[in-house]
Amino acid sequence: MKDAVAMRCGRSARFAHLFRVCAALLCAVPGFAQAAVPAKPVYKDATYGGETVTLENRSIRLNIHKRLTGWGWVEIFNPAGEMVAVLDNLGEASPQGFSGFAAPLRIEAQKYELDKGDFGQRIRFPVRMRWYETLANARIKNPALNDPLLDGTVTITLDRDAARVRLSYEYKPLKTVSLRYLRGPWLRVGAGTFGVKKTDGIVPGVEWLEGDEWSSGTDYMMHPRALRVAPHPFKLAAPVMTISHAGTALALSWNPLTPVMEGKRYPQPVYASPNFIDRLNHHVMGLSLPSVAWGMAENTLPIHAVTPAATPLDLRPDTPVKLEAEISLVKGTSFDAFIDWVKRIGLPEPPPPRYSFSDALDRIARVYNTGFWHEGKGWGRTADQASPQPPTFLERYVKDGHDRATAQALGAKIDWALKQLQTRGIKAGGRSGIRNFSMWKPEERLAYGRELMSQQREDGAFAFDPDGRHNRDLQHIAAALLKPLGEKGSTGVDLNAQPTMELLILADLTGEQQFRNAARKSLDYCLRMERPDTGDWWETPLRSPNLLAAGNAAVAYYLGYKAFGDQRYLEKARHWIRSLLVFTHLWQPGEITELYNTKPCLNQTVWYGSSWVDNHVQWEVLRVFANSSDLGIDWRAADPEIDWHRYQKGITVAVLRWMVDHQDSAHKATPPASDADLAKRGVLDTFFYDVHDSVAGDYKGALIEPSVIAVNLWSVLDREKK
Repeated sequence: MKDAVAMRCGRSARFAHLFRVCAALLCAVPGFAQAAVPAKPVYKDATYGGETVTLENRSIRLNIHKRLTGWGWVEIFNPAGEMVAVLDNLGEASPQGFSGFAAPLRIEAQKYELDKGDFGQRIRFPVRMRWYETLANARIKNPALNDPLLDGTVTITLDRDAARVRLSYEYKPLKTVSLRYLRGPWLRVGAGTFGVKKTDGIVPGVEWLEGDEWSSGTDYMMHPRALRVAPHPFKLAAPVMTISHAGTALALSWNPLTPVMEGKRYPQPVYASPNFIDRLNHHVMGLSLPSVAWGMAENTLPIHAVTPAATPLDLRPDTPVKLEAEISLVKGTSFDAFIDWVKRIGLPEPPPPRYSFSDALDRIARVYNTGFWHEGKGWGRTADQASPQPPTFLERYVKDGHDRATAQALGAKIDWALKQLQTRGIKAGGRSGIRNFSMWKPEERLAYGRELMSQQREDGAFAFDPDGRHNRDLQHIAAALLKPLGEKGSTGVDLNAQPTMELLILADLTGEQQFRNAARKSLDYCLRMERPDTGDWWETPLRSPNLLAAGNAAVAYYLGYKAFGDQRYLEKARHWIRSLLVFTHLWQPGEITELYNTKPCLNQTVWYGSSWVDNHVQWEVLRVFANSSDLGIDWRAADPEIDWHRYQKGITVAVLRWMVDHQDSAHKATPPASDADLAKRGVLDTFFYDVHDSVAGDYKGALIEPSVIAVNLWSVLDREKK
């Protein structure tokens, strides 16, 4: 008998082993892992119904779980098997006008369809949103509340090889219903795992966070403008949001131009790091309706409550709703995930220019030859403000300009101006923001280089000195009214980049090895830095994200690469030039033209003044590329993965929209009072405005000389002639 029992037990063990082997083989077949034993959920804020379906490839895994009431929530895992985020549901809504219900309604499914092919793996859920009958019968005796409110299809498609997931939410209202909100993709990043920890987070043109910084925080802005949880969609420079932690970055992207309802576009992006919306220890990235672009007040995020929404979302049976998005996982930081998105989407083609580039050059040259010129004084708005300093592009126009009569006249003016500089002992001005050291006397170059070295710390850094060389009026105003813009002695990448550029240029002109060595110490000191800061130090918080800092750092590191051949410097130059993209408008709304406009920084002037999240500024990015052109830097050759030639053309096409043209009555612009008469008379034609409102679309602020535009025009035209 013992032998019989042992035999049966042996057969059972062999059958069990065979079953496990077969199950393992089946699970290894793509698309068949769904039949495996259900994975145990990690996310605890959902009631598990005992069923799980899994989609996976080499780069990402999705465990989709069923609640007691229906499918589903999605847990997202990186290649190491670590859960990084949760899609909390297949949609959620908060009905308006039913105060008897304390919870929002989930959009759920009772079944699914699964298929696979060359596209990857796809799962479709026929979804429905309805009142929960038990709650309805217990609280309100109304049979009509048992009827479904909407149905539709939610589709999740996993790419065959890449860590990308496409989401499609299609809803069809079955009756007229008014909602406080309707949420589509709602990612809870870090929920149930790493919580509020993060490496960095980016919403282009709105947020660039590091470490434990809060989104909508008051680090660099003051309330109420600091609140950016639900910004106007036009303020986003690109339709993508990212969060990263411990080497894995998660991005949520979408096409803002895809209609979400009849006649309505621009789904509302929502970003909270940490999740201060729900007061929970994770991060939120999501899309919802209604949108600030068509009715909802900015940052008044509708949450489920008994009080009515300020702008309800009214749905009818003839108004279907569609939300689409894509989730991607990238190894690295949020910045890496953002650049991955840029590479996949590609830089957009610039729109047709307001003027042809050659016409724009002629227009600029004529202004410098007429209204902006004062005989015997030089160039300036008025004779009292005139200076003999020649604008940077005029020498080139004299040589190659299309309007030869204007070029000849400008040549005579330049000859006169250079004699004045020499006679008066005035140093020649800068080239697009960099001093024109080639026109300095040898002893002047040496003295200035040594002065720069005297400002450098032993560790190689150049520090913030608000009482000395960084002393400006706005620094004192900020310190008196609120708090200092930066701490004396602190440092950052732009505080180092500008003197480093100058030291490297001086080293080439003088042959002084000590200048080169000092520059290298500064470059090495800043290698650890990742986010551009300390630009615009004269008016904005020192450590806040800054475009000019990114551009200056890129130029400094590329010059360092040329000087020393250090590959680390080239990689850092690429990092910094790519940082410009976080500030650059890479999509085009239908109502206003702002493609390739740039945000200068993500902060406010002196904490409480102008919000640069709300406004574009173009001179800084133009200066970066003018400097690059003057120094012979070809960014597409240095960084061939990004089409930097198209980028420079884009920012140059963009600024032509900013230019004054006293004959263009349709131009939506307001010159400052001090320049209004000159602008009206055409004296300041081709000058460009300091500020563009990213939502209203109007131009305002100071008027800036257009020579930096001309340098970029020449650069683009030279390439197009080759």
